[in-house]
Amino acid sequence: MENPSAEADIVRPVQEQLDAYNAKDIDRFMRCWADGCQYYAFPSQLLAEGAEQIRQRHVERFREPHLHGRLIHRMSVGNLVIDREVVTRDFPEGQGEVDVIAIYEIEAGKIAKAWFKTGPPRMAAS
Repeated sequence: MENPSAEADIVRPVQEQLDAYNAKDIDRFMRCWADGCQYYAFPSQLLAEGAEQIRQRHVERFREPHLHGRLIHRMSVGNLVIDREVVTRDFPEGQGEVDVIAIYEIEAGKIAKAWFKTGPPRMAAS
């Protein structure tokens, strides 16, 4: 992107939702998402449509005691932001990590669509 200010505006809601995710602050998290947002498993499996479905999905997720997303790399092109993250989760088998590629489409300063490609869980050593 040639305009650093425009790039900052595109990245801002993505960084804010990651910060809110790690703080497990559902209200702050939801302020980053458009009302009619769509949430996909990559490439096209719709997991949640609309802010209320995304909220419900994350209220459950935020109950995990070790939940944390660590940003590895971020890039943006136009109104898309692509993150590579390692997410610590509490799985039924125990604590572990997953690699995640997240693609966010930003419209009017909010996340309008997001796609997530998740690798297999790596369980923590006991």
